[in-house]
Amino acid sequence: MEVSLKVAKKRERRTAEFKENVVQRMLAGEPVSRLSRELKVKRSLLYRWRDAYRKEGVSGLRPIGCPKDDAVKAAKKLEAEIKVLQSKVGQQTMVIDFLRKAFRRVEELRRQNRSNGVTASTEKSKQ
Repeated sequence: MEVSLKVAKKRERRTAEFKENVVQRMLAGEPVSRLSRELKVKRSLLYRWRDAYRKEGVSGLRPIGCPKDDAVKAAKKLEAEIKVLQSKVGQQTMVIDFLRKAFRRVEELRRQNRSNGVTASTEKSKQ
């Protein structure tokens, strides 16, 4: 009795240069079936590479899991915006702290003046 075990085949990652070379051969007229056998790559995958190349150029042939250039640019832009906003929040926090301390100081001075019987106003009273 034979037991057949399916072994999970590890995905082979191919570079964008490799894919571009294959697509160029396809576009030059080489039969896709022959390329598929030679390179041991499914025909459907070769067609996907070709379509991605036609649509996006070399950037469409990035390895699986690699973000597109547009996505990388957008992420960098968002990171820069986050840094600017964090800086503004830090500045505003400093201003708020300063104003709180100034307000406490004014309150302390008012309390001291009231306890001494002095007018709480900053203007001199006319008596």
